[in-house]
Amino acid sequence: MKLKKSNSIMLLASVSILGLFLFPLWNITLEAPQYPIPLGMDIYINDFADANPHDIKNINLMNHYVGMKYIPESIPEFKIFPAVIIVMSIIGLFLSFKANHKWFLSWFVVMLVLAVAGIYDFYLWEHDYGHNLDPKAIMKFTNPDGSIMGFQPPLFGSKDILNFRAHSYPQLGAYFLAFGMFLSLVAFWIGKKTNPKTNESH
Repeated sequence: MKLKKSNSIMLLASVSILGLFLFPLWNITLEAPQYPIPLGMDIYINDFADANPHDIKNINLMNHYVGMKYIPESIPEFKIFPAVIIVMSIIGLFLSFKANHKWFLSWFVVMLVLAVAGIYDFYLWEHDYGHNLDPKAIMKFTNPDGSIMGFQPPLFGSKDILNFRAHSYPQLGAYFLAFGMFLSLVAFWIGKKTNPKTNESH
């Protein structure tokens, strides 16, 4: 079975998002004078991983003093997100063989909504992690106005937290996701140009 060009591109888009299972989605790195090698944590779609050996353990030990929660071995999203990506990949594969280009745009819109929801969930997790502090913490820091200082890492970019410089940036898995979504738009656009009859209302 020979696929149209637009359908072939949609097929590639559906497979590309599976790169999330091979490469980290995000990375958070902490730089400080007392750590010649920065501490880092890679966030996969289904796991947290050390950027360097024992990094997460050291981050947890450091965070304990200011009352931050330990980074858990697993969170509910590690079960939900993989299932969502697998389902969307299967749907994309089905569309690439059975549907016209109009469905490719619908797939992109759903993926965009899911991506935004995932980013918002990540922000909420960071906010809780950085602000829901143990009142019995060994060390307490306050802002100039007297409020309790939060230790939320940036959602995207870099930020100074006490003597640390925190960095938060997407990794290769996120680029595979973005590439797959971009390809679905390309597939829609090519399909629209090469199949004008399907654009006419009936």
